[in-house]
Amino acid sequence: MTDHRPHAGSTCETKVKPDSPRFERNQKAMAELVAQVRNEEEIIQQGGGAKAIESQHKKGRLTARERIALLIDPGTEFFEIGSFVAWGMYEEWGGAPSAGVVTGVARVQGRLVMLIVNDATVKAGAFFPMTAKKVIRAQNIAIENHIPTIYLVDSAGVFLPLQEDVFPDTDDFGRVFRNNAVMSAMGIPQIAAIMGMCVAGGAYLPLMCDHILMTEGSGLFLAGPALVQAAIGAKYSAEELGGAKMHSQISGTVDFREPDDQSCLARIRRLVDKMGNRQLGVFDRKDPEEPLFAAEEVYGIFESDPARQYDMKEIIARIVDNSQFAEYKAEYGETVLCGYARIGGFAVGIVANQKTHVQQVDKAGNKRMEFGGVIYTESAEKAARFIMDCNQNLVPLVFLHDVNGFMVGRDAEWSGIIRAGAKMVNAVSNSVVPKIAVIIGGSFGAGHYAMCGKAYDPRFLFAWPTAKYAVMAGASAAGTLVEIKIKQLERGGKKLSDEDRKKLYDEVKATYDEQTDPRYGAARLWIDKIIDPADTREAIITALEAASLNPDVPKFSVGVLQT
Repeated sequence: MTDHRPHAGSTCETKVKPDSPRFERNQKAMAELVAQVRNEEEIIQQGGGAKAIESQHKKGRLTARERIALLIDPGTEFFEIGSFVAWGMYEEWGGAPSAGVVTGVARVQGRLVMLIVNDATVKAGAFFPMTAKKVIRAQNIAIENHIPTIYLVDSAGVFLPLQEDVFPDTDDFGRVFRNNAVMSAMGIPQIAAIMGMCVAGGAYLPLMCDHILMTEGSGLFLAGPALVQAAIGAKYSAEELGGAKMHSQISGTVDFREPDDQSCLARIRRLVDKMGNRQLGVFDRKDPEEPLFAAEEVYGIFESDPARQYDMKEIIARIVDNSQFAEYKAEYGETVLCGYARIGGFAVGIVANQKTHVQQVDKAGNKRMEFGGVIYTESAEKAARFIMDCNQNLVPLVFLHDVNGFMVGRDAEWSGIIRAGAKMVNAVSNSVVPKIAVIIGGSFGAGHYAMCGKAYDPRFLFAWPTAKYAVMAGASAAGTLVEIKIKQLERGGKKLSDEDRKKLYDEVKATYDEQTDPRYGAARLWIDKIIDPADTREAIITALEAASLNPDVPKFSVGVLQT
């Protein structure tokens, strides 16, 4: 039985049948994946575990997440970014849940702020290689979007066994302090509270900020008592060397000395309350309207099996305001959907991969079937023009990925697929309006680039638990790699049986599938946040609210464009 409800941006009947076996199967599979991700996040949020949390409490200090809960506005949510960073990494050192630092955006006194909070329950808050990269990513988001930033510092500094991967490079530890200086020069407010240890090079972070707070019992020094004794033979207590009282009364380093975590967090809230308001962004926003359909229905609509089709317009209908989607060039290049909508009241341009197969007529009048999720010459040209149009009219862009890549073969090459693809990549590369990307299914090869992958500076990049992220799909990659391996073995005189071939294929595919898992990408900061598909609209609204804080939009130019 067809559900008679309007389709996105039209009065067509929706094709979704919530009571169908296919819908229910998809719904169950998605719910299981979401539950798995949530369960793992709950484990990650325990940080260093119960013993480490108890040790933190015995020092009279709160944990990172307890501090965040007290700092943000009551009744609001902390939008965590990078919870899966370092997932499955550093196991030889006992692991580093969330890379030992909690980052994300939240409301403090009604204002959107970026929080960067050391988790002292994870190796005393020491900086692993991914810790530095995670802090830098949070700072870069703050820089791009002009978000005021609050640091709650409780860190032992660099994790020395891995110092060579933490200390020297452009995306390592030193970049954090460079960003502090750049943010200050840009007029982005920064508040730092020392709520534990802050030693060695890490001591520069709070000193580069606008306001510095410090709690009793904390320590701020370039070298701690043991290192000072070893270096110059002098003995000092931690309090004498770098305690809160010394820095507030003698060195003059600290602006506010607070007795404990609670009073320190309350002081931060009072400081944020006094901040002025800079000019907001130039992007159009009206009163938001809820979609006509339940967000949870995307569970049943989405097809994780690449061989199965689904209509991306049905996903869009559950994300955009009033389920209205004004499709651009609706009858041309149909494997990429482009169109205008509002999300949370913000005007946006949407570029999305259509996953249904469509019949197309080429310029010679020949009919052909175009496969969903593949970018053809016409769809690339359409998308390039649409992206340029959005930049011309100051419309932020939202990319919804489920892309296999660009079409290949003689007909595609003769049609100029490389030229059209280059045009789309050029438009994405030079786009100056905020870009937000959501990987909902596959995001493979050059298709990932054209759809504003991580290398193309999306302000935020989110992924569903169903996302797959690699050069090519697991089965294709495994088949290619196995054939290469077999030829190598055959050149050495070894002949593989069918059983050996299958075993080799299964091993290669298992490794490749592990690397395409969104948690693998999130662990390495290729993805900012793995989101519940039902929360896609809210995640995009948060990203748009952050982007609207930055009123500066550079002049748009594409340079030499392939025509």
